Amino acid sequence: MSFRDALGDLLLGSRCVGCDRPGRLVCPPCRSTLPRTARLAWPVPTPPGLATPLATADYDGLPRAMVLGLKERRMLALARPLGELLAVAVAAAAYDVRGPLVLVPVPSRRSSVRARGHDPTHTLARLAAGHLVAAGHDVVVHRLLTLRPGVVDQAGLDAAARAANLQGSMTCPGPALRRLARRRPRARLVVCDDVLTTGATAREAQRALEAVGLTVHGIAAVAATRRRWGSGPGDIHSETSGP
Repeated sequence: MSFRDALGDLLLGSRCVGCDRPGRLVCPPCRSTLPRTARLAWPVPTPPGLATPLATADYDGLPRAMVLGLKERRMLALARPLGELLAVAVAAAAYDVRGPLVLVPVPSRRSSVRARGHDPTHTLARLAAGHLVAAGHDVVVHRLLTLRPGVVDQAGLDAAARAANLQGSMTCPGPALRRLARRRPRARLVVCDDVLTTGATAREAQRALEAVGLTVHGIAAVAATRRRWGSGPGDIHSETSGP
């Protein structure tokens, strides 16, 4: 354990969310086990018309502990490694894009943002963009989507209930659309989320963007639930190297 780890444990009582080792929230040995490639992650069943979805990790083990630590326990130091995982999925989703790329985080409920004190999905998209910019890509993040009131927490809902809960729930307001047209008129869009489960959230985000004439090039997520990994329509490749 390094001096930095020891100091962090002394001051904050931090322990690795993967192995419980004192020190950093993700210790170097655990961090070395995180995947470095993204895979196609078609939900089963796949929402009709869903853009090609890619995810870097299974939503299990260490990645799951990291996502929950950031979202539910406000372990903000986990945002950076999670942002790197999202960057791998974005790079795979946009492997054939030449030109500007816009990352569109799925919107969070205002009550969730207030309760958590931060917006994890937007944070991860911003960090992923920074990682890709450092690698030489032209990438920005735009909050293009808003969520209507009345959408309930998706936890515990099955695929049909998730789809019904989210149907028509997102919009792309005019001011946001005009800002995008002014700053990135020919950009390609990638919808970003932390976890892909049924695909209902990603499909609704895609629908709202397409409703105002935008084209969604792909879906990128940190992780996907394991039972939903698989090939599907538009299966172009099973594994793609990240940035």
